Amino acid sequence: MRPSKRKANEIRQITLERGFSAHAEGSCMTRFGNTHVLCTASLEHRVPPWMKGLGRGWVTAEYGMLPRSTGERMRRESSSGKQTGRTLEIQRLIGRSLRAAIDLDQLGEFQITVDCDVIQADGGTRTAAITGGYVALRDCIDWMMQREMIKNNPITDQVAAISCGIYGGVAVCDLDYAEDSAAQTDANFVMTGSGGIVEIQGTAEAEPFSEEMFMELLRLARGGIKELLELQRDAAD
Repeated sequence: MRPSKRKANEIRQITLERGFSAHAEGSCMTRFGNTHVLCTASLEHRVPPWMKGLGRGWVTAEYGMLPRSTGERMRRESSSGKQTGRTLEIQRLIGRSLRAAIDLDQLGEFQITVDCDVIQADGGTRTAAITGGYVALRDCIDWMMQREMIKNNPITDQVAAISCGIYGGVAVCDLDYAEDSAAQTDANFVMTGSGGIVEIQGTAEAEPFSEEMFMELLRLARGGIKELLELQRDAAD
């Protein structure tokens, strides 16, 4: 039995609230159960120096956890003068994932930065950031299209992410913290709406897992992401 009493393939209650920020070109308050991540997409009339003159745009991401997003207050990374390796790894993952859903040639020489701020953490913050970050990115693109800043919609696909793992010897989908902290295997899956795999991060915390168990995790991930893609589409209506 899972601590949350959910079935093995059952994801948490998820909401994607668009337009949460009054100032950002695109925004989404993303709630995966008790994990809450505010995703904002900000448009800049520039690109990184190494892209100047190429006629292409860029999508990048930043990620951070607020001091009381967890059980005890954590120190702001800005106060220590550097980001942790975990933060850098996660924000690079978010950036890679979002770029898989956009044609940078069609974006023009603009940069969109998707900020993902974890307000409350209960497992799966990076997957929530990717899923909500896509919604914020799409709304930013719509904002640009409405103002005729770009001619063609550069969004080529949806992208969403979910965690799966082995808890108590059973493969389960969308781990919360109680499961994630005690899982024998923890994996994150990022996929597109057309079914393509963007990235898989999987680690055996105890004994190695079998290929058969990996395929079960993949099956669960596909099912969970299918639900997330539907929620993304519903949020757009």
